[in-house]
Amino acid sequence: MEKILLHMCCGPCSCYPVKKLREENFEPVGYFFNPNIHPYQEWRQRLRTAREFSEKVGIKFFADNHYGLREYLAKVSSVVDEQDTIQFADGFHKRCGICYSWRLSETARFAAENNFEIFTSTLFYSRHQNHELMKKIAEHFANVFGVKFFYEDFRAGWQEGIDLSLELGLYRQNYCGCIFSEEERFSNDLRKARKKFFYGKNNVTVI
Repeated sequence: MEKILLHMCCGPCSCYPVKKLREENFEPVGYFFNPNIHPYQEWRQRLRTAREFSEKVGIKFFADNHYGLREYLAKVSSVVDEQDTIQFADGFHKRCGICYSWRLSETARFAAENNFEIFTSTLFYSRHQNHELMKKIAEHFANVFGVKFFYEDFRAGWQEGIDLSLELGLYRQNYCGCIFSEEERFSNDLRKARKKFFYGKNNVTVI
């Protein structure tokens, strides 16, 4: 089986991608790099859960143990303002592209420096991320670091992944991870603004 470096945003989101990759004759190796996650205890819990998941399914696991919230906020400060919560770029916040770039570039770098020829990410399991943008970013950094990027739309296994995470008894979070998504998850006003944007301009249902 060919080794593939799998960027893991969390344990539950890794369930279906690991299963699918193994079915396609890959052997995933986990890599946790998620400096966007807030607060610190949430970051620690997701790191512990990613490690727990890796042990339960028998994959090797590496982690960047540095809590990088200050660096994350510095990176996104140029595009985050009081309007960011209601001004979307193709339905997604501008800050998300910066977050994708940081995490995927570091994954590509880690792959190149540790003799992995190919990488992917559990970000492509999420229904709530901009897949086309993430794909372009991942392909770009694959070229920069001289590795290959493997794309698969893991969203096809959304419910199966949820079921697997429940079977494994994994901690399940209820927001993307960053300080802004946490506010959006629990703020009625921000949820209404997002729904207004989608219903009013795109005529689609917000998940």
